[in-house]
Amino acid sequence: MRVALFVTCVNDAVFPSTGVATVRLLERLGVEVDFPAAQSCCGQPQFNTGYRAETEPLVRRTVRAFEGYDHVVTPSGSCAAMVRHHYASFGADAAGLAPRVYELTEFLVDVLGVTDVGAYFPHKVTYHPSCHGLRMLGLGERPRR
Repeated sequence: MRVALFVTCVNDAVFPSTGVATVRLLERLGVEVDFPAAQSCCGQPQFNTGYRAETEPLVRRTVRAFEGYDHVVTPSGSCAAMVRHHYASFGADAAGLAPRVYELTEFLVDVLGVTDVGAYFPHKVTYHPSCHGLRMLGLGERPRR
């Protein structure tokens, strides 16, 4: 199984430790993770603000960056939703990436069958389901599991 990390531009620029933690988690679960250096922004900011022409090169670059991978895992529901729900409007090549893109928790639960990652935090926390994860991806209980 060939797995790639799609770290996303926001994670890369603002929360780089998220990508590192994602790789550590997946490797601890026995998954060998590649990081294609050619990846960039998925194009969601441009797409959401009506700049379709500016989105297209980013879509093409993303598709090329993840060619040949069985699964593309991202710790971002927003980017996963962009690929799965909007890439088809950019043609068949772009649409072909959609079924291989997984938000991290759905990859853990649906592909790996993992609901216990061995994590422990002795305090109460609040979980806020993201809009894209909840509405566009239908993650449901996966993040809590």
